[in-house]
Amino acid sequence: MKITGAKVIVCSPGRNFVTLKIVTDEGVYGIGDATLNGRELSVVSYLEDHVIPTLIGKDPHRIEDIWQFLYRGAYWRRGPVGMTAIAAVDVALWDIKAKVAKLPLYQLLGGRSRDKIMTYTHANGVCIDSTLDAVGKAIDDGYQAVRVQSGIPGLDSTYGVAKEGKKYEPADAALPGENVWSTQKYLNFAPKLFDAVRSQFGNDIHLLHDVHHRLTPIEAARLGKELEPFHLFWLEDAVVAENQDSFRLVREHTTTPLAVGEVFNSIHDCRSLIQNQYIDYIRATIVHAGGISQMRRIADFASLYHVKTGFHGATDLSPVCMGAALHFDYWVPNFGIQEQMPFSEEMESVFTFDYKFSRGFFTPGEAPGHGVDIDESLAKKYPYKRAMLPVNRLEDGTLWNW
Repeated sequence: MKITGAKVIVCSPGRNFVTLKIVTDEGVYGIGDATLNGRELSVVSYLEDHVIPTLIGKDPHRIEDIWQFLYRGAYWRRGPVGMTAIAAVDVALWDIKAKVAKLPLYQLLGGRSRDKIMTYTHANGVCIDSTLDAVGKAIDDGYQAVRVQSGIPGLDSTYGVAKEGKKYEPADAALPGENVWSTQKYLNFAPKLFDAVRSQFGNDIHLLHDVHHRLTPIEAARLGKELEPFHLFWLEDAVVAENQDSFRLVREHTTTPLAVGEVFNSIHDCRSLIQNQYIDYIRATIVHAGGISQMRRIADFASLYHVKTGFHGATDLSPVCMGAALHFDYWVPNFGIQEQMPFSEEMESVFTFDYKFSRGFFTPGEAPGHGVDIDESLAKKYPYKRAMLPVNRLEDGTLWNW
């Protein structure tokens, strides 16, 4: 079997997605997600100009060799653009291999380790009362885990919280918008939010929260300590992780579990975090961290240090990535939880998938491969629209982490 062609499909059914399709001489094809939120066309260029020409004529079954060829052979290693492109190729090749074997992807990874996959959803509100309403709805829908975000008094906009009457979509403009942030207002407010949630819904529901890299280590340590009485499932992205030792200070001051990694691109981005047991959950994604092949290495390494997986699963990842992630979740022994934001009807008309969702849990389905496909003719009806993520400034105008 040989690879005879590959093409990139860009579409925007409500938001931009990049999909790679690899075709073989035996008519079997596989698809992978190559979406990099706000920088989609950079990956398209890398795939079309540098990656696809090198794939023609290769044996698609040699997944590991092709991964090493694209990683080691590029010289300029790592980075979000290159690793997203490698991930797209890797997932498409795993899709082909599983289809040829006539097996669902998780069987090739080693079979399932669980019967169903716990997921968490988002509950957002402009104030505590509306956030409580959103948490209650999620619980009524059967979720056992809920990420809680709320608007902060005194700030016009807050990460994770949509304008009233709209769904949250951060990449919402052709040029970056600007948000205003106050760490003081946030730190004073967050414990009140979780006190209200626990007071109304009790201790049986898992609660999660995303800081979005906005605190210094000592500020994050304070927040983690003050949230301890509310027993969070995790506190996500408490600080920026370029300096992995930043998490040491947080860890030393709080028992609140810590999660990080959705912006990571390789095992090297999280090696110290895992090896020093500074974190409890690794959130690196299949689409941005080099595909299934590298995520297996990260997960196996993490298991040695009691760190579990917690894949990013917002709508900036296409159903292709979600399908692959769920097969991985089904198999990986040190599974923690899977994030889920429901896709729109537009998105689900362009992509078909075999995975199933019911009252807070997923199963990946039994279709050969990862079970997700794209309707190319329908995708053409949704052309690319430039959409960028916003930037963040402190109240005095200083640029800050978004």
